[in-house]
Amino acid sequence: MSSKAGDLLRWIEWILLFILTPVILFFIPLTVPMLPCLLAISIGCAVVLLRDPTFIRSRLWTLGPFKSFARILLLRALLTTIFLVGLLSIFDPTLLLNFLREKPKIWLLVMVFYPLFSAYPQELIYRAFFFHRYQVLFRTEAGIIWASAIAFAFMHIIFRNPVAPLLTLPGGYLFATTYTRTRSLLITGIEHALYGDLVFTIGLGIYFYKGV
Repeated sequence: MSSKAGDLLRWIEWILLFILTPVILFFIPLTVPMLPCLLAISIGCAVVLLRDPTFIRSRLWTLGPFKSFARILLLRALLTTIFLVGLLSIFDPTLLLNFLREKPKIWLLVMVFYPLFSAYPQELIYRAFFFHRYQVLFRTEAGIIWASAIAFAFMHIIFRNPVAPLLTLPGGYLFATTYTRTRSLLITGIEHALYGDLVFTIGLGIYFYKGV
């Protein structure tokens, strides 16, 4: 197969996965659980990566750079917390800590299970799989980072509100740069989990989960 034909197939695959799939899910009633779809797609991406001899498998679990990166990660999280709390205090203070106060048991379940069943699978799709599979299409480091961030934000149209994509665009960019710097899906997943749990705790989870 020629290089151009291979690139064309990759583009078709990319459009099907990262454009058409979110659009289809957008039209599915919100009563249908989205988590099984996420897990199914992430398992499919994992199979593709594990069957590819050019993929470095240790990227899925290595914590090698974590010690040197932890300070940056925590500082980012602190600044983001201050910013989001301030934003929510101005625009809708009634939401502040609302989930934690009104549904503490569900909040606790989200804190425990979100990292495992949402954050890491999303990072597997939008970072490990996306970077390995489509670097050839977007070529430069900046190109693949922005493509990953925009695709990640676009996926959040399934929640049918403008806040979810707007919040996840900078988040996607942040996670993409973390993956670029560390080449560790586990570190990137930990960062994603930290921000996700933070969003739910602060009170912004209402834009990402109908049960909040």
